Amino acid sequence: MHPQLELFIENCCPEISPEIPTNQDNTHLPISNQTWETWFNQWLEILITELPPASSYEIGLRLTNDAQIQELNAQYRQQNKPTDVLAFAALENDFPQTEEMLVSQPLYLGDIIVSIDTAKRQSQQQQHSLTTELAWLTAHGLLHVLGWDHPDEDSLQQMLGKQVTLLEAVGIIIDVE
Repeated sequence: MHPQLELFIENCCPEISPEIPTNQDNTHLPISNQTWETWFNQWLEILITELPPASSYEIGLRLTNDAQIQELNAQYRQQNKPTDVLAFAALENDFPQTEEMLVSQPLYLGDIIVSIDTAKRQSQQQQHSLTTELAWLTAHGLLHVLGWDHPDEDSLQQMLGKQVTLLEAVGIIIDVE
C-alpha cells in the first residue's frame, strides 16, 4: 500500500519559479509542485518501514532565502547565520494519538525549510545542478524529520547513503565522495 501524502509547499522566492537554472548553460527545468509531490511520494514509499502507522501523512516544504533561514536558525538553533536546510520534526514530541485520529486525518510529520541562496552556492561548489542540490537538501531534511541524525561520522555516512538512494529513485544521480 502506498502512503498518502499531503505536501504543503511555500515558495518564498518566486523569482526561482517556475523555472530553475539547472546547469551552467542556463537551461531551465521546472520544479513544479507536482514534481515535488512525485519525489516525496517516491521517497515515502522507500521509507515506509520508518514511518509511524497512519493512513496518510502531511509535510511542509518551504523554499526561502538566506535572510529568512538565518532568522529561523537563530531562533531555533541559536546559530545566527544562514544554513542550507532546517528540519522541524513533529514526531519528536510524544503526543497521544488515537486510532480514530490516525484514520481520520493525516499524521503531521514536520516541516523542511531550504535556502535557495545557499543551495545555489553549494550547487556551484559541488558542480551539479541547482535541481540536484535542492533534491539533496530536501531529502536530507526529510530524513531528519523522520528521526535520522548524524552525530558522528558513521551515522553521517549512513544518512548520506540513504540520500543517494532517495535521489536515485527520482532519477537524480549524485556522486558523494
